[in-house]
Amino acid sequence: MSSIVKYTDRAPAENLYPRRIVSPRKSRPCCFSDMELVGEPHSEGRWVFQYRRCRRCGFTVRVILRQIPDDALMAEVRREFTALFMRKVPEY
Repeated sequence: MSSIVKYTDRAPAENLYPRRIVSPRKSRPCCFSDMELVGEPHSEGRWVFQYRRCRRCGFTVRVILRQIPDDALMAEVRREFTALFMRKVPEY
């Protein structure tokens, strides 16, 4: 996955979303309570993600929100369940 976040301690934190975000390399204690969402959710491949950035220090991470289901795999699982539940139960 590509990312718009550049991690460096040599430049000040900067939010140029959606083109680029400059972030410190490490989180700080303020990041625990001061994170905010940046922009809208995006999808890449089978993943939906969004950026979170600390209001105080600028530390930024990409947060995976969910995985997009694999349609072919889901169809196969449905066929298996249908076949399993359509079998006749032996009478005793």
